Amino acid sequence: MKKFTSTLFILTLSIMATQVKSQEISNPKGLYDPRPHGYSHVATVPANSTLVFVAGQAGTDAEGKLSSDFRTQVRYTLKNIEIALKSKGLTHKHIVKLTTLVVDYDSEKHKVLIEESKKVWPDGKYPVNTLIPVSRLALDGMQIEIDATAVLIND
Repeated sequence: MKKFTSTLFILTLSIMATQVKSQEISNPKGLYDPRPHGYSHVATVPANSTLVFVAGQAGTDAEGKLSSDFRTQVRYTLKNIEIALKSKGLTHKHIVKLTTLVVDYDSEKHKVLIEESKKVWPDGKYPVNTLIPVSRLALDGMQIEIDATAVLIND
């Protein structure tokens, strides 16, 4: 019986290990559906993963210039995150956590964030995101900053 129990335990661990091969984004029952707002509630990362942290990116172009338009800054911010991730062989799909800082946050800016997030994650599998309204960011005219945590699954 002891050998059977040990074998069953190892088999169970093996099955569990094969089921969690990538990060998992989920929205548990009992919590409201956050996807219409462009984020998810829970991200799970397998133990054999490498975390990639992207510093807060602003809505600047390659020369460091800022548009005065919020939507343009959001697009550049997401593009800058994409460039940083690409340098490590990753894409937006590898992101599990964002922190979004927005100056003078309001419902119009919220709408823009949702619309632009839908373009980046059209499948609705949004990363976990904490949005923080702020009064100012590092540079004059900077309206948004987003940092990202992405996951590289090690085989």
